[in-house]
Amino acid sequence: MFQDKTLKCKECGADFVFTAGEQEFYAERGFQNEPQRCKTCRDARKAAARGPREFFTATCANCGGEAKVPFEPKTDRPVYCSDCFAKMKDNQ
Repeated sequence: MFQDKTLKCKECGADFVFTAGEQEFYAERGFQNEPQRCKTCRDARKAAARGPREFFTATCANCGGEAKVPFEPKTDRPVYCSDCFAKMKDNQ
């Protein structure tokens, strides 16, 4: 029913594909308008709207290295660096 469409981004002017799957998603949600911006420009607008993220420094509970996290660490819960967190996630 749906076919991929090539649209032009109103922000940067680049061509981008509005896939059949995305069109189906829009139709299911009742969206009337096609997207006007490419994914890169949409992501940039979202990031600009929420402002810069604040990161906190903590000590990794596993390796003792430095961990930068987007939340204020609490003393009652362990914090892991990204490498240790990824290893723990892979082992589950």
